[in-house]
Amino acid sequence: MNWVIYLVLAASILALSFAFYFYKSMMKGDEGTDLMKKIASHVRRGAMAYLKQQYKVVIIVFIVLAVLFFVMSLFDLQNGWVWFAFLTGGFFSGLAGFFGMKTATYASARTANAARNSLNSGLQVAFRSGAVMGLVVVGLALLDVSVWFIVLDHFIGIENHLVIITTTMLTFGMGASTQALFARVGGGIYTKAADVGADLVGKTEYNIPEDDPRNPATIADNVGDNVGDVAGMGADLYESYAGSILATMALGASAFATSAIEGMQLRAVFAPMLIAAAGVLLSLIGIFMVRTKEGAGMKELLGALSRGTNTAAILIAAATFCIMYMLFGKETATPNMWWQVSLSVVVGLLAGVIIGKATEYYTSQSYRPTQKVAESSKTGPATVIISGLGLGMLSTAIPVVTVGFAIVLAYLCANGFHIAFTAQNLSMGLYGIGIAAVGMLSTLGITLATDAYGPIADNAGGNAEMSGLDPEVRKRTDALDALGNTTAATGKGFAIGSAALTALALLASYVEEIKLALIRVGQDLPNGVESAKATLVDFMEAYNVNLMNPVVLVGVFIGAMMAFVFCGMTMNAVGRAAQKMVEEVRRQFSTIAGILEGKAEPDYERCVAISTKGAQQEMLVPSILAILVPILTGLILGVPGVLGLLIGGLATGFVLAVFMANSGGAWDNAKKYVEEGNFGGKGSDNHKATVVGDTVGDPFKDTSGPSLNILIKLMSMVSIVMAGLTVTCHLL
Repeated sequence: MNWVIYLVLAASILALSFAFYFYKSMMKGDEGTDLMKKIASHVRRGAMAYLKQQYKVVIIVFIVLAVLFFVMSLFDLQNGWVWFAFLTGGFFSGLAGFFGMKTATYASARTANAARNSLNSGLQVAFRSGAVMGLVVVGLALLDVSVWFIVLDHFIGIENHLVIITTTMLTFGMGASTQALFARVGGGIYTKAADVGADLVGKTEYNIPEDDPRNPATIADNVGDNVGDVAGMGADLYESYAGSILATMALGASAFATSAIEGMQLRAVFAPMLIAAAGVLLSLIGIFMVRTKEGAGMKELLGALSRGTNTAAILIAAATFCIMYMLFGKETATPNMWWQVSLSVVVGLLAGVIIGKATEYYTSQSYRPTQKVAESSKTGPATVIISGLGLGMLSTAIPVVTVGFAIVLAYLCANGFHIAFTAQNLSMGLYGIGIAAVGMLSTLGITLATDAYGPIADNAGGNAEMSGLDPEVRKRTDALDALGNTTAATGKGFAIGSAALTALALLASYVEEIKLALIRVGQDLPNGVESAKATLVDFMEAYNVNLMNPVVLVGVFIGAMMAFVFCGMTMNAVGRAAQKMVEEVRRQFSTIAGILEGKAEPDYERCVAISTKGAQQEMLVPSILAILVPILTGLILGVPGVLGLLIGGLATGFVLAVFMANSGGAWDNAKKYVEEGNFGGKGSDNHKATVVGDTVGDPFKDTSGPSLNILIKLMSMVSIVMAGLTVTCHLL
């Protein structure tokens, strides 16, 4: 079976090869007029300068943590590979964001120029440039997973080594999560500080259009789209994708650790990798199917993207049955396992589609909920805020119910529809839930392309406005941009849905790591249960992990609190940075003569510098807090407290993230709906009211909300890596 890992490695190379092909194809396109090239160059330089500063800060944090992990390994508190795996996870996560952002900064002007020819030309350039991000993420993740497996399989040759290999590999998931959180929080603060400053002063106070070259914050706003919505999103979904695969591999190794069937454990470990590898090829087919006709409306554009993503999902569902039959179908001891686990994957795929459609319904301007938010602008900004908040709260119902059904169905399918809570059923059920998360994310190659497409289209519209292109071109880029707002919201819903399933799988992985930590320090579980043979049920009973244990309940409250404290800190960070931006834009309008008449050029660099400095200063505390709280909880409350923390953080963070992402998306598209000429159109009081709503929604949907799904998984990853310290502290 070892040939399978090389098949996964080949799939990663295929993904990276097509990413390079799409990148080179995009670069052959014309960037347009000299002014278009100049504007794109400003944005590109600002984005790269910010990313360079961010990586300087992140590298220091990574070095400190790597040294800590190395020292812990010297005292047998961790596996000796952990510190290096952590660094590689962070490196590849940052690399995915860097490649995606570099592509986006070159693609925006080319998208605007292509839109001068036709709507379909602009869609093709933006979408296939977004596909670079999607394919780089899945390619690098599979490369990292497969290479690490080959290396560890060679060097770790002890009994039951697959459990040790897979739990060690979870550490590179922590590296990816840490990098992703810095990228999302820092990029989100940057982009929303600039966006809020540009909108509040430019649109509401001076009645100038969005992306008008007279607005000093417009270049910083366009830079922010790239560093937050592309680089941050790429790092975010890299860790989601890798985390789901790694958690399921660890669950497979644990569930079949005592199986008498030869090779069953290895096949269970390989299954999520093979599904992800098949997803690469089938996502490519979906990418080539995305096209539209000239003059297409929002529904036609959404249909074009849905055609690609739905085709990929259907093909992956069919391929899963073939993969599972190849792995498990010929095993007479478990004749039904291949199709039962396949159904768990299908459950994950369907859950992803339902969450995506629900998000589209609540955030797209083509549907009634967002139109009602726009209509509420008739009575001012307060009612816009109220209706947007209400919409976001209501919108949590479908994703939560969907994920709830997905958890139960994936559990039942993997167990052959037996719900008895036995040790074996629990292990298989959790494996089914983990592989459902892999199924949900198996189409990431194309779903991330639809997400990354959004900021590229947004920047293309900004370039068209600042370059003074024909109104027809701006109309086309506005259509692409409005579609991008919906796809971005859908992508965020998709990411948080998969995070809920993955985080649940990581809870079981945490238990497995605790057992390994006990073995390393030569201790057994309480009540005489041997740690090496303990099942998950044994473990929970031995540690008194139940809702009647007050330590567990305290942990649940801390986890729930963390979601709100984290959001509060990031929202306030955006507010402080935006306040400085507003003051700077007002200063330039009042002191630079001729700026409003277009006779003088604003000081764009000053606004870029304000956003950069604000993001660097504000991203550290909330990101470090996410790492420290699980460690302190483990030291003070022990294993039951940590499990409570992870449960509380998962439940609260999931619902809060959906609420914030959908409220923000609805406010944004309500503004777009008014700008299309509804309820008074641009410049009206109704438009100003929706701009206020959009301004409130900016940090909701692009800073705090999308960061929560990383927070959920990072706390789990930190708990897993620090399991040895938690155990040792409470044994002393």
